[in-house]
Amino acid sequence: MRKERVSRMFREAGGCKDEDSDKRHHPRLLDELSPKKPQSKNAEQEQTIKYWRDQAKATVEQLVKKKENTNRAKNVIMFLGDGMSIATVAMARVYAGGEEKPLFFEEFPYIGMAKTYCVDYQVADSACTATAYLTGVKANYETIGVNAHVQVQDCHAARNRSTHTTSIAQWAMDAGKDAGIVTTTRVTHASPAGVYAHTSYRDWENDFYVKEDGCTSEQVDDIAHQLVYGETAPKLRVILGGGRREFLDRQTGVDPETGNGGYRSDGRNLIDEWLKNGPVGENRTFVWKRSELMAVDPLRTDRLLGMFEPSHCAYNLDRVNKGLDEEPTLSEMVDKATDMLSLNPNGFFLFVEGGRIDHAHHDNRAKLALDETVEFDKAIEFARKKFSEEDTLIVVTSDHSHSVSYAGYPRRGNDIFGTAGTGRDGLPYMTISYANGPGHKKHVDKNTGTRMDVREMDRSKDNFDFPAMVPKDSETHGGEDVAVYASGPWSHLFAGSFEQNVIPHMMGYAACIGAGMHAYYDSDKRHHPRLRDELSPKSQPKNAEQEQTIKYWRDQAKATVERLVKKKENTNTAKNVIMFLGDGMSIATEAKRNHCSSRNSRTSECRRRTA
Repeated sequence: MRKERVSRMFREAGGCKDEDSDKRHHPRLLDELSPKKPQSKNAEQEQTIKYWRDQAKATVEQLVKKKENTNRAKNVIMFLGDGMSIATVAMARVYAGGEEKPLFFEEFPYIGMAKTYCVDYQVADSACTATAYLTGVKANYETIGVNAHVQVQDCHAARNRSTHTTSIAQWAMDAGKDAGIVTTTRVTHASPAGVYAHTSYRDWENDFYVKEDGCTSEQVDDIAHQLVYGETAPKLRVILGGGRREFLDRQTGVDPETGNGGYRSDGRNLIDEWLKNGPVGENRTFVWKRSELMAVDPLRTDRLLGMFEPSHCAYNLDRVNKGLDEEPTLSEMVDKATDMLSLNPNGFFLFVEGGRIDHAHHDNRAKLALDETVEFDKAIEFARKKFSEEDTLIVVTSDHSHSVSYAGYPRRGNDIFGTAGTGRDGLPYMTISYANGPGHKKHVDKNTGTRMDVREMDRSKDNFDFPAMVPKDSETHGGEDVAVYASGPWSHLFAGSFEQNVIPHMMGYAACIGAGMHAYYDSDKRHHPRLRDELSPKSQPKNAEQEQTIKYWRDQAKATVERLVKKKENTNTAKNVIMFLGDGMSIATEAKRNHCSSRNSRTSECRRRTA
């Protein structure tokens, strides 16, 4: 009777029935575009109660047996999946082996969530985030290794050494350890540059770009120049990635592979200068192809610089399908780098970036992005198996998210690159899509504005453009939090929700390095446009002035680490259990940056603003 009364009330009010609304939100899935039967490897077992009970029991037993490792970390390896959102991880899992098969790093014992915003923007880029997770200080969009007093493209501000933030690589070397960089991007790109550079604009990778933006070489040291002559980079034991063009002149430079010139305009060959920049007797080696890298003898090489492409390293699928045999894999670069760094008895810090996940997402090319994620995972597995959890901390995270969506109601075993159902227009939609990006023009008829039928497209190509709602030349980043996975000494610190800039302080605590860490123990322009959008208000955060200082972020990080260290396990029997479920509360929903201060914690974030 009650149900009939409610239904009648809705009809009289001109509204929908409750049950009709439910059906609209959760329709019966009779879609011919998705396979009919579950196709997981454990399909038959998964239909039983016992399978899930046994799986849950094994997981709980594993968690209960987990012991905190409070050894000092001799080595720290940080893996950064550029643009590796939680959706990317979930989709890569399906791509690699199925919904039920975790990636290797997903089985690390501790997982946390990092807040990624810049000081001036809600949705971050790879420059301000690199400053956060490598130097422990949040900064402005597109700036690297400086505090937020430095504004983007300021020709003078980054010269002021008081604005410079030092990276955990420098902390490690100051403590007698070695340090290095491995990346699939240019070695001067935003993420790796966070290890050693100080600049007000991430795109100033060479002197020509500096001059093009109205500054001079006397005012600004470009990033490639800083790699050769800066304070940190010349001391790095190994640097591997791409980006030869940033070191060679446009007119006089000759790339060893292509024969073409570079991007510089000062007539200099910074590769040759790097080779000559070491002290007398130091053996420096430059390599540009895989065979040369494999031949490097760490015992006879003091410093190694490898750049395997004029720009970024090739996508893994291109490397495989196009026979690029002289392009090393990420795992091979990690292997050689760690062989060299391991010679230091005091240990090392290594920064490893899977950088092309981000580039593929910017182009709406999800297949490339997921394959790069799987290759990234292989490198992590290689490193974890090479070094003991007893003395080597490995941290895996991302710098920011992307607007990619994993949606619809596809059946188990459905092709992750396939269709998930049909829209109201009668046309199929894909499991993977983007909020914006270049894929829009491939999927929407420019004359009628209607969607095109994806069944008539060649979706087998590695560089297939997935659909996007808003047309843009390049897809944007996402603002939700990113996951942080940790294994090894003090990995239990990396649990919970925290600011991104706390990450290097936690790594520093584990290794007992960094200016404040000893005290703890004692107690691309298209992808990253200049943002001058008049549609975005010029409002400032509550702590705007303090957030421009290094001290603010260091103090905040110190307080967080101290709180985490003091945290004690509660092993009492729970008399009561209360479970709160936010139905559909995604990571993006939880972040809700647009309506609440991005500095607030989750608890009652917007109480005053919504009361």
